[in-house]
Amino acid sequence: MSDPINILIIEDEAVLAMDLSDLLEEEGYFVIGTANNGPKALSLHQQNRLDLALCDIHIKGDWDGIETAERLLAERAIPIIFLTALTDKATLDRAMRLYPSAYLIKPITVPGLRAAIELALRNFTQTVTTPPEPLPSQTSPPALKEEARTEPILRIDDAVFIKHKYQFVKISLDDIDYIEADGSYTTLVTTQHRYALRLTISHVLDRLSFPRLIRIHRSFAVNLNRVSTFNEREVCLPTLSLPLGRLYKPDFLRHFNIR
Repeated sequence: MSDPINILIIEDEAVLAMDLSDLLEEEGYFVIGTANNGPKALSLHQQNRLDLALCDIHIKGDWDGIETAERLLAERAIPIIFLTALTDKATLDRAMRLYPSAYLIKPITVPGLRAAIELALRNFTQTVTTPPEPLPSQTSPPALKEEARTEPILRIDDAVFIKHKYQFVKISLDDIDYIEADGSYTTLVTTQHRYALRLTISHVLDRLSFPRLIRIHRSFAVNLNRVSTFNEREVCLPTLSLPLGRLYKPDFLRHFNIR
């Protein structure tokens, strides 16, 4: 099951905070809470697993938004998107010292917010890149030259973000049941969803970098934690059986301790 992207809103204008919350949830994100001051924001950060914070620079209390963001980052690093109605250079310079993921000017637009969140997640997470593209030549297959620019997979801790329906979706690596290749596309399968990626199965495995996800066939890799039984020709999950290729069998068996 894919995990929602958890967002904290730090905004002291109640109406704007409510509008932002509704907008984000309509976009498929989960708003963990709203805070109109720094200490409340820090408390929510300490009590929840946040993926991103939207922070107004000018909020009530002893801490303004910049100091609040600084305290959040000291607790645990997360992407910060600053919101403000002011664009004076002194404020901007002070905010930029924290290296925020984005800086949005009010009034906030849906396209601008969507782009800022995607950019924040892309820049913050560890992107596993493919090798450099070869120099153009007549013998280089076009599909290979294009592949490095398709379907980013963003890694953070024990989860990944993948692009699905115009937004990044968070998936815990252990929730992956198996992946299936179909030419230049690979489908990542969880209990509840299927996600098609415009990448080969080799590139997906390399980018996921999840030791429990093992190649068992030229078209399949399986999460060892999902295996219920196996024999000489197939690997069985609770709901289906997958072929076990002869060339991949030794590596598959290597992951089991023989006693």
